[in-house]
Amino acid sequence: MPSTRDDAAVGRYVEHLGATLTDAGMPRLASRVFARLLADDDGRMTAAELAEALEVSPAAVSGAVGYLAQVSMIGRERERGSRRDVYVVQTDAWHDALLSRDRLLGRLEAGMRAGVAAAGGEATPAGRRLLLSLEFLEFLGASLAEMGQEWERRKAVVTAGWPADG
Repeated sequence: MPSTRDDAAVGRYVEHLGATLTDAGMPRLASRVFARLLADDDGRMTAAELAEALEVSPAAVSGAVGYLAQVSMIGRERERGSRRDVYVVQTDAWHDALLSRDRLLGRLEAGMRAGVAAAGGEATPAGRRLLLSLEFLEFLGASLAEMGQEWERRKAVVTAGWPADG
């Protein structure tokens, strides 16, 4: 069956999603790199390929992929037989990024817990404010865990019958 991929439409999509992600707070070039990797058939591109596709310098791509790797939205692999890195977006990239945030929540909870005690606990306005923040973070963590389990069930239904290439 012939491909129906429209490279011009993909380019417009990448810019649109990139702008949306930038509006949501992600750095501009990181947004465009992530969108480009998502729209790539195999989700794998080198820095040179990304630079060419986005019409930016390889140095600019380096900073963007560093940010995306740090927030667990992409991975970095070594290209076989080469010293070049290949940047990879996983099929379930949003899930992976949220799991990364879940680990951060645990560290934030520990910090808030220490702050509650240091500020005098419920006996002080600062202690109550910190306690409320801690309660919210614990609620968020529990909700994310439940959502993760529900997502795995839903993903199994959505992807049933998909070819192995993702």
